[in-house]
Amino acid sequence: MSNNIDAFPSLSSLLRQAFGDLVSAEATSFLDMCDDNIVFEFPYAPDGFTERLIGKAALEAYLPTVADLLTIESMSLSRVIVAAGSEAATIEFSCNGYSNETGARYDQVYVSVVDLKGGLITRYRDYWNPLVLLSATKSSPATTEVK
Repeated sequence: MSNNIDAFPSLSSLLRQAFGDLVSAEATSFLDMCDDNIVFEFPYAPDGFTERLIGKAALEAYLPTVADLLTIESMSLSRVIVAAGSEAATIEFSCNGYSNETGARYDQVYVSVVDLKGGLITRYRDYWNPLVLLSATKSSPATTEVK
């Protein structure tokens, strides 16, 4: 796998816990878990915020923006539903953290619908409450779309 730095080790650990054998044992970071052609979507993103990333390179370019914006202190897995006989899962999890710019709390609940193929994530739909982000960041320009 790649030699990338794992910007979100708690997310990598959470996904490993949630997906178990569905994700490649060789994947050591979140990006390693992703297919080169991953489609990563934010269906509830507010206007002007990133709604979709296509490809691992776009995701890799986007992640430092999130790391600059937020510090995640912890993540907790609540529920995992794996579709019988397939490589699709829905996970519910929460995180606790804060905005690096404002210091305001960023305590969020997520539901993510994930497709995997051959041990890699091919599609990730990330559902979260945009009001929590807006409240913590005061609509920071760092949350705008990466092209």
